[in-house]
Amino acid sequence: MGSSAEEEYAAFLEKVERTVYFDNLSPQVTESVLIAGIDQFATVESVKLIRNYNEPRNMPICALVELDSATKAKEVISVLSQNPFMMCGMPRPVRVRQAEVEMFDDRPKKPGRKIDCQWLEPDDPDFKVVQELKRLTHKHTAEAARLMELQLQEEEKLQNQQTATLKGHYDKLKKIESIMADGNARRLARKYDLRLLDD
Repeated sequence: MGSSAEEEYAAFLEKVERTVYFDNLSPQVTESVLIAGIDQFATVESVKLIRNYNEPRNMPICALVELDSATKAKEVISVLSQNPFMMCGMPRPVRVRQAEVEMFDDRPKKPGRKIDCQWLEPDDPDFKVVQELKRLTHKHTAEAARLMELQLQEEEKLQNQQTATLKGHYDKLKKIESIMADGNARRLARKYDLRLLDD
């Protein structure tokens, strides 16, 4: 019984080594989008999207992506850590790092590990430590939510700028196309003795 538990845990640790943690993903990212984006670097074995249902809908999501080898996982982390990588056209560069054991909610029990739990009375010295940890956790959560709100505002600004730039380029191309279509470009080319590319 003990050896099979150890084998199961060893297999799980190998899976962790092959898995990359993706953070700061657009809420529009789906499993298929993630697979298509990463398939250019390595073969994807499985994807597990991690959504935070306690936050607003436009908050970024995370994912655990298992690849075909630990070597490929390291390569993907190296490449994407050095270059901005965006998905779904969002101005939000993806962050990547090696997955950790604690990130898996389906992890098997570590062989030989025993966890003891006990109730604490309010007059116990550890009770005050726990209360302080709880207070700090609430404070950290509020600070993280505020930082994320500011980041989303910056991303929205950047997205609006990108949309305006794309619209400007589109309008220019439409004008050029209309000039070419109505013959004005050919008349101007003849007048100034220029040769058009399609001649």
